[in-house]
Amino acid sequence: MTMLLCRRAAAAITMLALVATAAVAAKLPVRTLDDLPRHTYEVAGTVSALLGDDAAFDAFAAKVGADVAADLEAYDIADPATLQRMHGVQLTLALMARDDDRVLALVETIRALEDKEASRLTSGLTAVAMVRARRDTGGDTGAAYQAAFRSRLREQVAALPWDLVRDRIVQQKGRTEILSENLVLGMVQAQLDPVVAASGALGAELAAQVVNLGYALRFALPLKESLLEVYGDLIAARETVKRDIWEEREARLEDGLGLEPVTVAIWDSGVDVSVFADVFTTNPGERPDGLDNDGNGFVDDIHGIAFDYDGRDSAELLYPLGDAAPRLGVAMDHMKGYMDVQSGLDSEEASVLKTHLAGLDPPQVQGFLEDLGLCGLHAHGTHVAGIAVRGNPYARLLAARISFDWHSVPQLLTEEMARRHAASYGRTAAYFRDRGVRVVNMSWGWGLKEIEGILEANGWGASAEERSREAAKLLGILEQGLREAITGSPGILFVCAAGNDDNDVAFDVNIPASFTLPNLLVVGAVDQAGEPTSFTSSGRNVRVYANGFEVPSYVPGGRRMRMSGTSMAAPQACNLAAKLLALGPRLTPVEVVDLIGRGADAKGSYLLMNPKATVGLLQR
Repeated sequence: MTMLLCRRAAAAITMLALVATAAVAAKLPVRTLDDLPRHTYEVAGTVSALLGDDAAFDAFAAKVGADVAADLEAYDIADPATLQRMHGVQLTLALMARDDDRVLALVETIRALEDKEASRLTSGLTAVAMVRARRDTGGDTGAAYQAAFRSRLREQVAALPWDLVRDRIVQQKGRTEILSENLVLGMVQAQLDPVVAASGALGAELAAQVVNLGYALRFALPLKESLLEVYGDLIAARETVKRDIWEEREARLEDGLGLEPVTVAIWDSGVDVSVFADVFTTNPGERPDGLDNDGNGFVDDIHGIAFDYDGRDSAELLYPLGDAAPRLGVAMDHMKGYMDVQSGLDSEEASVLKTHLAGLDPPQVQGFLEDLGLCGLHAHGTHVAGIAVRGNPYARLLAARISFDWHSVPQLLTEEMARRHAASYGRTAAYFRDRGVRVVNMSWGWGLKEIEGILEANGWGASAEERSREAAKLLGILEQGLREAITGSPGILFVCAAGNDDNDVAFDVNIPASFTLPNLLVVGAVDQAGEPTSFTSSGRNVRVYANGFEVPSYVPGGRRMRMSGTSMAAPQACNLAAKLLALGPRLTPVEVVDLIGRGADAKGSYLLMNPKATVGLLQR
């Protein structure tokens, strides 16, 4: 009898296990972002009005939350970044619903998905402080709640290793300093209301943004001064700067060694040639006369070539400013001020920016954001170029401008434009080959989400599914052209930035970072101490990590400025590659990538670039 009961029990347990396994197996596998379903949410009127209507907003947020929960139940999603985003929406909803137990559980879930130690330690600090303060005071408004929130936030941050989390806390303080109701509403009017006006609805990604903005207006903004007080006190009391490891790793080449010059192409938003007048290559067969003197298909290509946003030839190597040119000086100051605020620097530009933002009415925000975006594109390529040639007297620059849009509602990307862009990639690569380029820096890319967003912003298509198919088609056209351009240039090393979306570049389908090619090196970003930045994208395609945090370089006109991003990390690797090629002219791209990898230091799952060690390998 005992044996029989045991067998029956075992059979029952086995059956339960099979049922559980079948339930897991029934989930649909998600290999890339494109495998997830598309959701749309109708908005009557404007997003601005929706955010001001509590009942309408709550109903909208509930629909978003229901779809997130259903997708998590139906799909087997292996990508941690995607899971973090989805659970992040659930966390926001739980905070607004005052479901404190669920808030704490979701914070732990999100932390468990985070592979960056500093991000893991700082995730959910505000949410946990809010929950504990609610429990301490029995509410979430009033002076007692604010005091309890400050106390609970302070005790959490004080317990963390300051040298590891310092930059995250400084960045959070900076973002909070410039947060205001007018800024939030202005961003909504500039970026979300036009989408609804065009199509009457929002896709899932923008809908999640609306949920987060509603939370910011209702819950985050009332805590602004308390958060600034806590973070300000901690920063002042513990102010230390992380040790910068990069200076000791630097490998500089001395002039006068008779090494062979190396042509480095900056395939970017444009370069101010005047900043690097002695470094640029010159096409001897071309004159600045509006003609194609050497018959190579390009007009006035003295120092390089350019294509505009439509994919058509242009003679302007520096991103054109148009009628915004008179505002460039102010916009550059604002851009520097924004980066200084993010970095916790008490500069004059940071002070001016805060004053300017405090005085903006919502309708003025669009102009501010667009000027900042245009300024960023105008400056980007020049900043990248300065990093790529630093410490290398044998580097010779060549520019190839590619153009993106900076408007709140970007120009629609059509199939005709995509095909012109794809053709321009092949023409650009051929130009590189003809001019003897050895290494190319590409701090740019296209992504599936980005293209879907452009289509949505312009009201293209009758449904999210139709936009999804069109985006996949357009990205496929661009992908084929770019892949063929790189594979057709096996003697050139292409170095590209991983991206700043804190995602897996392969899962989210970002090109060229998702390519696996022998002559392509994908680079992620770490900070001055070699710790992964909060923004860097990652994944198996990212071969090496380099400094992408507050990197100094030039912007148009010769001004020095610090910028952050994988856009700044990629030219660090490009810089090292050019030095290796100067020392070893016969090296192939595969050999250069191998040297960079072998000279790098393993730090957890990351390979940390070490220029000095890499050059040492070659010299030995």
